[in-house]
Amino acid sequence: MNELLNLRIKDIDFSYNKVYIWDSKSQKDRTIPLPLKIKNELEIQNNKVQEIHKHDLIDGYGTVELPYSLEKKFPKAKWETKWQYLFPMGKVSKDTRTEVIRRHHILEKTLSRNIKNVVNKCNILKRISAHTFRHSYATHLLQMGTDIRSIQELLGHKSIETTMIYTHVVKELNKDEIRSPLDF
Repeated sequence: MNELLNLRIKDIDFSYNKVYIWDSKSQKDRTIPLPLKIKNELEIQNNKVQEIHKHDLIDGYGTVELPYSLEKKFPKAKWETKWQYLFPMGKVSKDTRTEVIRRHHILEKTLSRNIKNVVNKCNILKRISAHTFRHSYATHLLQMGTDIRSIQELLGHKSIETTMIYTHVVKELNKDEIRSPLDF
C-alpha cells in the first residue's frame, strides 16, 4: 500500500512502460512493468495531478514533502511537478511537523475504504485488502510460468523463502489440472 501511495509523477515512465519503486519496505529500489491495460488511465491521472499542481502553485501552495535530505540538496525541487504524488489528497492540509500547507498523498484508510466499497459493489464475499493485490500479482505471475527469482525481484523480497510461499498457493490452485505427460 505504501509503495502505491508514495508513487510520484516521476516514478511512471510511459515511454519505457516501467514503474520505479524507490526505498520500499525492503529498503531496495526496483522496477516493475507498467500494466499496459491501465496505461491510459495512469496518463489521465498524471494529467489531473499536473493540473491540480498548477492551481496549487497559483494559490500559493504547491510544495510537496521530499524524501530524506533531498530538500536540502535540491531546495527548489519541492515545487516541481515531477515530485508531486500520483494519488494526491483532494485538498491541501497543514503538515504537522513543518506547519507548511501542502498537498499530501491520499491516506491509507482512504484507499482501504475505497477498496472495501468496490468489493461490496461487486458483491465479492471474500476479505480483500490492498495486500490481496500483491498476492494476486505474484500468484498470476507464477501461473504464467514466470521464474521464482524474477518474482522475488518484482516483489522486492530479500529472501527467496518469502517468495516461495506463493508456490504453495499455485500448487493448490493447479492440483486438479495435473495431467499425464502423454496427454500433452
